[in-house]
Amino acid sequence: MNINQLDLRGVAYNKIRNFKLLINRSFWTFFIRIRLKVFGVKFHKPIKFYGNSYFIRFRFSKMNIGKNCTFISTSYMNMAGINKKNTISTIQKGAELIIGDRCGISGAVILVAEKITIGEKVLVGANCFISDYGFHELDPDKRWNNQTASDVSAPVVIEDNVWLGMNVTVLKGVTIGKNSVIGANSLVTKDIPANVIAAGNPCKVIRNIK
Repeated sequence: MNINQLDLRGVAYNKIRNFKLLINRSFWTFFIRIRLKVFGVKFHKPIKFYGNSYFIRFRFSKMNIGKNCTFISTSYMNMAGINKKNTISTIQKGAELIIGDRCGISGAVILVAEKITIGEKVLVGANCFISDYGFHELDPDKRWNNQTASDVSAPVVIEDNVWLGMNVTVLKGVTIGKNSVIGANSLVTKDIPANVIAAGNPCKVIRNIK
């Protein structure tokens, strides 16, 4: 009998952890699905939630979540370390958020003023920030005026099978091509082509993915 077979404490810990995750997922999935229906967020089953996630839909805006998506807001599930709960919000009338099938989102903030499209099988690492909104005008004479979001917004597109590493920031007007990987702590201010690894501040292509 080898040492792995004798590690009963490890086996017991894994069983307890899996049981806690099952309870956590069951509770939050049940609760948040009700909340999504009440607030007019369209979603497709199955959908899973680990820990609480906040969805805020501005009046006359749209939020559509594909099937088989997983939202994680607890470090117990994502041990990379989640600093905050998922906060996903439209912030003005007419805004639209589309999240494709089989996406995984961990402790992210997604703010939509115009349109954000996230494709299928997209992985959003812990503590990412994605927004199509610049919040304030660059012109100092207009910066404190009551600007509408459309004055400082531009659509964001994240195509299929993209992986955003932890702490990535994606700003307005950006398109990230399919299959690409964005390295941890990167700031994406310009378009990234498909099938590449990119990283840095500002984010730049490092190499192609074969």
